[in-house]
Amino acid sequence: MNTAEFVDYRSLPPGSHIEVETRNRQYHIEYLGGDEVRISGHPEYCPTPVEGELQGSSDRLGIIEPGLIGTGRHLNFLMPDRRPVTTSKVIKVRVEKPM
Repeated sequence: MNTAEFVDYRSLPPGSHIEVETRNRQYHIEYLGGDEVRISGHPEYCPTPVEGELQGSSDRLGIIEPGLIGTGRHLNFLMPDRRPVTTSKVIKVRVEKPM
């Protein structure tokens, strides 16, 4: 897996795996294409993989940068019921592209 400061997930091929370490959690994301993902890592919202929609990452003011996941920012995604989730600050992002 490659570590990056910023990841433009829309440029990744479907089937890529993204690991996002935040201050409080470790999220595992399977990129399905567009903004669609399978995500897990939160004990209440997604303890097992659920299909969701990535929105990008936001700064301390809550302004979302669509398509990007960046360190020092907050990951933003929608649950299957369209409920928004904003994580604690991202510490590390790793990407593994499919073979």
